[in-house]
Amino acid sequence: MTSTTSEQKAASCPLMAKPHCQRLVSKDGRSLMRGSAPGSRETWFGALRDMWGTWLALRWRWVVLAFCGSFLLHWLLFAVLWYLLARVNGDLEVPDHDSPPPGHVLCVKHVTGFTAAFSFALETQLTIGYGTMYPNADCPTAIALLALQMLLGLMLEAFITGAFVAKFSRSQKRCGGILFSPQAVVCEVRGQRCLMFRVCNLLPRPLVDVCVNAVLYEERDDHELHQTAMEFSVDNLGPRPCPLFLSPLSFYHPLTPSSPLNNAPSTKHFELVVFLTASQESTGSGYHKRTSYLHDEILYGSCFTKVTSRYGKGRSKAESMRYFDTHPCPLTFPNTDTGDALEKEHVVVQVNGEGSDRVE
Repeated sequence: MTSTTSEQKAASCPLMAKPHCQRLVSKDGRSLMRGSAPGSRETWFGALRDMWGTWLALRWRWVVLAFCGSFLLHWLLFAVLWYLLARVNGDLEVPDHDSPPPGHVLCVKHVTGFTAAFSFALETQLTIGYGTMYPNADCPTAIALLALQMLLGLMLEAFITGAFVAKFSRSQKRCGGILFSPQAVVCEVRGQRCLMFRVCNLLPRPLVDVCVNAVLYEERDDHELHQTAMEFSVDNLGPRPCPLFLSPLSFYHPLTPSSPLNNAPSTKHFELVVFLTASQESTGSGYHKRTSYLHDEILYGSCFTKVTSRYGKGRSKAESMRYFDTHPCPLTFPNTDTGDALEKEHVVVQVNGEGSDRVE
């Protein structure tokens, strides 16, 4: 009996007709598409060509490790150069740097070994002030090496500082307070069967100009990935963005005969990817969040519980998940365009070219 009911639902609703397949976008919005195999030459070359994007995509543990490692390598490199300069110049054989032999010009005072050279490189980079060790103005090579270390050090500090600021200000991290409903539902809205999902805002400040775009990715019989745009709206706003994001918003897409989801039975697999963009009212910062829904994440004959328009402050994530609760909602209307059906039920009668009375 259960299998018969499932087959009937699958036949009446194409959203339940396909088996589980690997998804393109995770529920938290991460792209699961992979190009070359990890560790391959193409992967490394691509990372080097886009070092800035690679840096921003790293996890914080690797960013901190790269931050510490880059400065240590920089200090170690110039410690070796200062040590080689002292060795080539013969400063290491001078027993007393305060009283050098006549005719011998010291490049760096009191650099008598590698440890001293590393300490001098550290002092030069951090500009903490020279003590007993300092470069000699009479040694041009030391002045040139000093300028080179300062230039490369400033470039490294500028890159690290900019990368940290960019990583802190990424819109993906700022969007942690925007939650999508784990499932989408198929229910009736004003007599029309619709596909609906809900979005909740937990950010301390309201968002403005909320816009949602959706793309249906279908795997056709020829194993090609086909993309179709789908329109979602809130209440009677139509395609216009929602001016203010305070309470949970429910976006719906009418399942009319022209809806792309009606072609789902002819596909092997489909995935609905939803993109949300908004901006913060006070700063104008952009927010971008996305998620996806597979066939088994769309509840047929269910609807979301009603919520009040008042949005309480300080609401936790666990409490806000109640906004995504669903309950059974029987479907009574057929899956057709209500507007077209009503037009077909009326006949327009004109007398002498005038009038537009309708007869039911």
